[in-house]
Amino acid sequence: MVYKIRVILDAKDNIFRDIEVKEKQTLWNLHLGIKSAFSLMGEELSAFNLLEQDGSIIKSVPLEDMSDEEDGEIMSDIYIREAFPQKGDRAQFQYGFLDLWEFFCELIEITDEKPAVNYPITVFRFGSMPMKAPSKSGGAGKNKKSAMPLMDDDDFGFEDDFGSSDFSDDDDGFDDDEDEGYEDDNFEMDDED
Repeated sequence: MVYKIRVILDAKDNIFRDIEVKEKQTLWNLHLGIKSAFSLMGEELSAFNLLEQDGSIIKSVPLEDMSDEEDGEIMSDIYIREAFPQKGDRAQFQYGFLDLWEFFCELIEITDEKPAVNYPITVFRFGSMPMKAPSKSGGAGKNKKSAMPLMDDDDFGFEDDFGSSDFSDDDDGFDDDEDEGYEDDNFEMDDED
């Protein structure tokens, strides 16, 4: 069987692709199909978040296992028929780290496999891809919030560690221009015969 999955870019404009993938292929194959259909360049980290009907995440399936134990499921472990058991099942696909592309995937049809077709294959395209990943507000990269917000100095707790953050150069007990002779320091070299 072949699963037709509609992949919609999370953007203000309607941009989507219909991708057909065999039920015995994995999320890794769908990942390659999405990259090809949307002309995503590079080898960025990515993940599928399998969703309940209400949109809550059932589980996250990354491209590569980044856990210390290295025993987590990755895209090549999950078959398409497992990720999308029935028509209407959905997932979220995230591609990239700094420029995060987000897509919503939904199984829209299950059909018979056609002979001599190399799956996954893009069967329908709608809309043009923006040059930059859309921000959450729908614009193409404008005013995009960083995934890691900048922290204030107060967040680091310097005052707790040092008592005061007033580090001035007016310390009376220290003199940069002190003329101390270091002539009495002897560094004798042992002559080896």
